[in-house]
Amino acid sequence: MPSHRTTLVVRMLTTTIAMVLVAAIFLAGIWGSLYLILVSVGFDGVGVATIVTSGLIIVVGYLEYQQLETIERIADADIVTESDAGELYQLTTKVATQLNIPAPTIAISNRDTPEALAVGFRPQNIHLVLSTGLIDALSPEELEAVIAHELAHVKNQDAMVMTVLSLPVMIAAGLRHRLQSIEDPGWFVVVIVPLLFVSSGVWFVGKTITARLSRAREQAADRTAAAVSGSPAALASALRTLDTEIHNTPDRDLREVSGISSLSILPLEPCEPQKIMLGPEGDVEPAYWQLRKRLFYLERRFFGTHPPTESRVETLTRMERQQQ
Repeated sequence: MPSHRTTLVVRMLTTTIAMVLVAAIFLAGIWGSLYLILVSVGFDGVGVATIVTSGLIIVVGYLEYQQLETIERIADADIVTESDAGELYQLTTKVATQLNIPAPTIAISNRDTPEALAVGFRPQNIHLVLSTGLIDALSPEELEAVIAHELAHVKNQDAMVMTVLSLPVMIAAGLRHRLQSIEDPGWFVVVIVPLLFVSSGVWFVGKTITARLSRAREQAADRTAAAVSGSPAALASALRTLDTEIHNTPDRDLREVSGISSLSILPLEPCEPQKIMLGPEGDVEPAYWQLRKRLFYLERRFFGTHPPTESRVETLTRMERQQQ
């Protein structure tokens, strides 16, 4: 029987190779489309197509590099000093030392929604974002396990890996959105339709692959956090508590933090799609509701960035039994 670690390594390696192939196909498709268009109007297809394709990659990469301020703004988090949160800094420094990484800067969001995420590319420039809702909901042991999980992502350089691999998905999504927004394409429809088909296909396949990789890296971070804290049970208990807190959070509040859902320790998403009742009295269920629910669950299955909480808790419980 292969070990859990070997299985995770194989899964991450497989999905990484698949994503690299998708990226290569997509970039080749963009370059080829630009080349054909430019050659048809008398330009140097090779040179200009290469420059434009490279420019797209550089621009999107730069925007992602600037994510630190954007994500903290979405999280509504403010940096706190060691004098303001001494115990929290002491606990975080302890975990960072165990992982052999620099202690992060701490930013606290004054929200009831339980948020926990590490933001930044380089270990020397990491901000650990925690919400007051998360801090208040957890015991000291559970909080240490959650911090260990987030700093395990830093140790494993998950932000850099996921951003690089997500680049073609972001480009495909942006291209797809702009092509769909063209109202009167005229004869350009001959170019737009193939590009729309390619970008939509790459977006779907790429997002599915990166979601799979994200789930694998969440599992890896769980195992690292359990090893560092020495208590898989503490992280399992924290996940149960946070899952309950998220379930009890109003959908309106969850939609406010949807932009950081994929980065938090648990997805900050409603358990059900938003339901709008019809009829004069507002008591008529829409005819499409059952279809909408099925599509919602199918989307979570394909694009979910976190494994089911129950699965994570079961894995940690097995680890706890093995330790005992």
